[in-house]
Amino acid sequence: MASIFDQDLPRNAANFTPISPLSFLERAADVYPDKMAVVHGSLRRTWSQTYERCRRLASALQRAGLGKGDTVAVMLPNTPPMVEAHFGVPMAGAVLNSLNTRLDPEAVAFMLDHGEARAVIVDPEFAGTMRRAIALRKETRPLLVIDVEDALFTGETQRIGSITYDAFLAGGDPQFAWELPADEWDAIALNYTSGTTGNPKGVVYHHRGAATNAISNILEWDMPKHPVYLWTLPMFHCNGWCFPWTVAARAGVNVCLRKVEARAMADAIRGHGVTHYCGAPIVHGMLVNAPDELKQGLPAGVKAMVAGAAPPASLIEGMEKMGFDLTHVYGLTEVYGPATACAKHEAWEELDIGERARLNARQGVRYHLQRSAEVLDPQTMRPVPRDGETMGEIMFRGNITMKGYLKNAKATQEAFAGGWYHTGDLAVQYPDGYIKIKDRSKDIIISGGENISSIEVEDVLYRHPEVLAAAVVAKPDAKWGETPCAFVELKAGSKLTAEEVVAHCKKHLAGFKVPRAVVFGELPKTSTGKIQKFELRKKAGSASAIDV
Repeated sequence: MASIFDQDLPRNAANFTPISPLSFLERAADVYPDKMAVVHGSLRRTWSQTYERCRRLASALQRAGLGKGDTVAVMLPNTPPMVEAHFGVPMAGAVLNSLNTRLDPEAVAFMLDHGEARAVIVDPEFAGTMRRAIALRKETRPLLVIDVEDALFTGETQRIGSITYDAFLAGGDPQFAWELPADEWDAIALNYTSGTTGNPKGVVYHHRGAATNAISNILEWDMPKHPVYLWTLPMFHCNGWCFPWTVAARAGVNVCLRKVEARAMADAIRGHGVTHYCGAPIVHGMLVNAPDELKQGLPAGVKAMVAGAAPPASLIEGMEKMGFDLTHVYGLTEVYGPATACAKHEAWEELDIGERARLNARQGVRYHLQRSAEVLDPQTMRPVPRDGETMGEIMFRGNITMKGYLKNAKATQEAFAGGWYHTGDLAVQYPDGYIKIKDRSKDIIISGGENISSIEVEDVLYRHPEVLAAAVVAKPDAKWGETPCAFVELKAGSKLTAEEVVAHCKKHLAGFKVPRAVVFGELPKTSTGKIQKFELRKKAGSASAIDV
């Protein structure tokens, strides 16, 4: 029976509008048209100019025959076209697929086919990879290829498309009358996981989740109007953790950065008055470990967000010496990037650096607009005791959770079993509710913020004719956080060297996935023949690194 509050009170266009981050751009251009929106080298664009370009892109895509439900892939660094794609593509009704620029052509080809890309926008730096990927596609439908031109790119430029990006935009309407999605559940983006077994999975985001996480970013950082955000985090990672939409919501400045280097970061922070940036521990470590003269004049109070691995005491201490405020967050592609944060308390400031590092190393508590993040027993689906000792699995529920996996109903159902998203990360929960990861149920290696499947690397090792058995585990690394360490059991009489193993892997894997250490010998196994990876993890720390 309907409540009295539902009678004669219908939902209509006057009292209900789908939530979408696209409205953030529209408002920024309406309210702050002359405020700076994008900085890239000598290029400067306001919010009104950026809005106009995004409308041109949306219009041009529709005139090219793309619309609702069509996929537009992009292979771009953190440059203005990447910012524009986050708005222009969904404004056309299409779905944005941001491709990892570090992947090999085979992986890119799979994603183009699986996501049924109708168009791709590519930066000259990745034209060679994209050319090979397109040649490997199984899909026979034509693919519109759009070449970006960038004055800051110093390498050899290859033209692989039928039109340049600026020429394509010139064919669009700057006053294009775009519309919000009819349903906020509509897809806005497609992001591929690194793939733990077999092919990577396509994670589908909806407009509501993208807007919700973008706002949560603001709340977590107490982000004021007009922040100056430095793009050190790749926008292909979970759509830059939704920060393209966050920056628009606050009418901030997108300071673009083609390549993440200590000097470029320091110069940008000083030169543009950067207030916020994100990245894996290696990114923050670049600044902490940079020469003192390079860090001269860095402003105090810069807010930095770190994820991918817990920040060690040395990093926290180094950031504090620079006057930077570091926030540790945790998440996955399936929850739009960060979905928990290690919210700090004033009382922690009185503690010594070791204790603060221990507290800040926890994955923390749910994001503001995420309904729940809990450690549950995956068998009973009940919360584990909050004693900091009992292990369970981190699970999420709420708006900041994917629609599901594209064309993979079985994996989607498994991921959402029991009404929670199962992360596969094993953790404990403390009396104060803070979560801390203890292990990963899937043998994922997180190197410089990139997920590496140990199974994928092992499959490549097994392809070598002289390898009898192989196992890959994480080796702690001061620079990258973790790197792959390969344990290899050779066939009788083999004289295979570590360098030859690495060379073999380089033929089949992206560079960041290649083992940085190779250890030969008989692998420890159970009575049933299963390799005991926990024994190998104990040895990995002392394995000699190889110059890859």
